[in-house]
Amino acid sequence: MRPENQSSVSQFLLLGFPIPPGQQGVFFTLFLGMYLTTVLGNLLIILLIRLDSRLHTPMYFFLSHLAFTDVCFSSVTVPKMLTDLQTQQQSIPYVGCISQLYFFILFASVNSFLLAGMAYDRYVAICHPLRYTTIMRSGLCMFLVAGSYMAACVHALFHTLLLVRLMRPENQSSVSQFLLLGLPIPPGQQGVFFTLFLGMYLTTVLGNLLIILLIRLDSRLHTPMYFFLSHLAFSDLSLSSVTVPKMLMNMQTRQQSISYVGCISQMYFFILFVGLDNFLLAVMAYDRYVAICHPLHYTTIMREGLCVLLVVGSWILSCLHDLLHTLLLVRLSFGADNIISHFLCDLAALLKLSCSDISLNELVLFTEGGMIFFLPFGVILGSYIRIGIIILRVPSTKRIFKVFSTCGSHLSVVFLYYGTASGVYFFSSSGGSKDIIASVMYTIVTPMLNPFIYSLRNRDIKQALEMCVNRVKFFNWQSLNPLVAVRSRVR
Repeated sequence: MRPENQSSVSQFLLLGFPIPPGQQGVFFTLFLGMYLTTVLGNLLIILLIRLDSRLHTPMYFFLSHLAFTDVCFSSVTVPKMLTDLQTQQQSIPYVGCISQLYFFILFASVNSFLLAGMAYDRYVAICHPLRYTTIMRSGLCMFLVAGSYMAACVHALFHTLLLVRLMRPENQSSVSQFLLLGLPIPPGQQGVFFTLFLGMYLTTVLGNLLIILLIRLDSRLHTPMYFFLSHLAFSDLSLSSVTVPKMLMNMQTRQQSISYVGCISQMYFFILFVGLDNFLLAVMAYDRYVAICHPLHYTTIMREGLCVLLVVGSWILSCLHDLLHTLLLVRLSFGADNIISHFLCDLAALLKLSCSDISLNELVLFTEGGMIFFLPFGVILGSYIRIGIIILRVPSTKRIFKVFSTCGSHLSVVFLYYGTASGVYFFSSSGGSKDIIASVMYTIVTPMLNPFIYSLRNRDIKQALEMCVNRVKFFNWQSLNPLVAVRSRVR
């Protein structure tokens, strides 16, 4: 998957610090003490901020994330350095080197963005003290932190992929692009399907953006359930945007090629947002379990800190999951066959094209990928089993109806998501058109239907939408009212 004339280096040697002979133990003790101080100090800051309600302010919210990234930043490099000092083994494998580089750039970038966010927070606190609480609201703070992680992920991935093209193991191929065959559309019907999928994509974008906007604008929706829903809507929007624009462009221009970097990037973000959807659905199931089974303790259990931690944890686990599969994939070689019988750079389709030994990739895909799929599904299943047990202890029509009104939307999305996803990886034919149809279902259809499911089955979303429409009508009337007055005076 790379241009030719590349080296056969499979590991590197880290020379470390120019430490005089005989002083290895002194420097090892020094750096170990500094690392433990860094970890314990920053963990103490995070713990204090979480436990003390007086510190639940924007400044300390940013500080807790800065402390977390400082711990991660040190943990990326220092343990390896200490191991080399102690064992005198200075080698680092190819995958370890790439992984260390990725996370080093990632957390360095997150630190930079968080420092900028903290500077803006101080600016608002000093220059606009009376409007501080309205400007630095929780939604904006979470958006700044989530944006910092996302921008850092993109930045680190960009530099990692560029470097990967220069430092891959031996026996790699010279394939620099792939051909996406796209959907099995009959000749002469390209325009019809282009219009159909363009309409579906625009509906997905507008519907999910509307969900996010309503949740941000209506204070009644500032609850854990809708906080998770806003992130799910963003994930659905991103999942469609990773694949559909490229597919539409290929259908319109008849240019089916995609570059090496473009293919790997698409696969990376596709796996990222699929995994994120998976984790967020599990988190939302746990939220529903607490709301129904422990209603009196709901506000204390699902506090803001835990909600943010669950979302950030979902992002981090998804990043680790797709980074693992991406790094394992770029080590493979590809022959002359570069045709992907799909409309996206799917991991399974790319593995079929490889002429290398893919046993390790398949093992990791089966074990780690299976865990990523089944563990969140187990959380969802366990949550609803517990909900069912609690309801059946004291059954009543009113109580059952209330549970279905609370969980109906989430259950519908779960069945839609897991039904189509399992159809791709477990029940469809290998490499056939059924795989493509199932992929269309959970990458295009499901993200489009989610906003409708939550808006049609959710009374709070309906009320927020009505309020938003009434506000727009009111502002339009206010803007037209002076014109009406002027015209009446002229008459």
